[in-house]
Amino acid sequence: MADHATAAAGSAPRAIVVGGSLGGLFAALLLRRAGWRVDVFERVGAELSGRGAGIVTHAELFDVLAHAEIDRDAAEVGVAVAGRRVFARDGTLVGERALPQVLTAWSRLYGLLRQALPARSYHHGRALVRIAEDPEAVTAHFADGTCMRGDLLVGADGIGSTVRAQFAPEAAPLYAGYVAWRGLVDEAELSEGTRAALCNHFSFSLPPGEQMLGYPVAGAGEAMEPGRRRFNFVWYRPAAAETALRALLTDVDGVTHPLSIPPNRIRPSVIAALRQDARRLLAPQFAEVVERTAQPFLQAIQDLETPRMALGRRTVILGDAAFVARPHVGMGVTKAAADARALAEALQAHPGDVGAALARFEAQRLPVGRAVVRRARELGAYMQAQILTAEERAMAERHRVPEAVMAETAVATGLAA
Repeated sequence: MADHATAAAGSAPRAIVVGGSLGGLFAALLLRRAGWRVDVFERVGAELSGRGAGIVTHAELFDVLAHAEIDRDAAEVGVAVAGRRVFARDGTLVGERALPQVLTAWSRLYGLLRQALPARSYHHGRALVRIAEDPEAVTAHFADGTCMRGDLLVGADGIGSTVRAQFAPEAAPLYAGYVAWRGLVDEAELSEGTRAALCNHFSFSLPPGEQMLGYPVAGAGEAMEPGRRRFNFVWYRPAAAETALRALLTDVDGVTHPLSIPPNRIRPSVIAALRQDARRLLAPQFAEVVERTAQPFLQAIQDLETPRMALGRRTVILGDAAFVARPHVGMGVTKAAADARALAEALQAHPGDVGAALARFEAQRLPVGRAVVRRARELGAYMQAQILTAEERAMAERHRVPEAVMAETAVATGLAA
């Protein structure tokens, strides 16, 4: 059964957005602003709010929010910090750098975007199974037997994109050789000394070959005031694929998961070892953060590059469906937002010619995606389980010192295409 027909002659064109997370919402809002009718299809059957952890913002992200007519100042989006700190193993401050930034949480940004999109345009529980193109339209077929026919299909369905898999199966994620342990802890759960050291800064602890970082984000109910916020941490640790990673991804029932594991399936012994390693390796302030985080979760760090973003005459991918960079650049959400803006602008520049618009979009954004992935590899080289080449060794030495970590992590410099 079909939900809608293609836009009739003279009416607004229709866009089908596959994926209802941040990239899909940015695309939907900006396409609507450009005069398109838009429907968003999310495979998960329930609201996505509450997912994810911390997000670093950049000036470009605020520009795109304004362009999408989400008129919020920085104080409403996230928590502002004045700069960065590095702590030695004994807890002493060994580096400090002024670098004002706003840090937010996935749930906060998702809520702002979701509220701006009419509820009737967002469809839960609709898993894409295939796409069919013809000269006049593109049709999305879903697992529940429904379909949608439109003028454009936007794949914003993340690193495991079904859209990309159909058109560019050769573009697959590659494991980078290390993992990130992540977690959120209520600021109020931390000692006064740890709050004073960490909770008003973007802070780091740098064990050999590893990196721990953390910063404050909104707390329960999106509370922004000190004492009610949460502290978000990310701890990067080497894990060889066939040994350490496999052990980490083997769950409480002995089942080994491919590259991710539900937090509640992580073996208690793995969490206990993590806390023990934190006490042994990290500054005591960060060890306390790990100790008091009820349920840390695990992310295998991966790279993804696609050879093209315009996948068909009327099908395009953006955000993490096209490029996934290691998180050290902190650009994932900003990149997805900028992709969405570039797509909307290209369609406005070529009204009635989707093919020309997609060619323009791809020419603009492919070099950006490649540059972000390349820069993230440089910053993360020293945390790989194996450093194989002279170039990787050089990058490892260049980017591991405290001054470089403070200056380079999650900033928009060094990203020339």
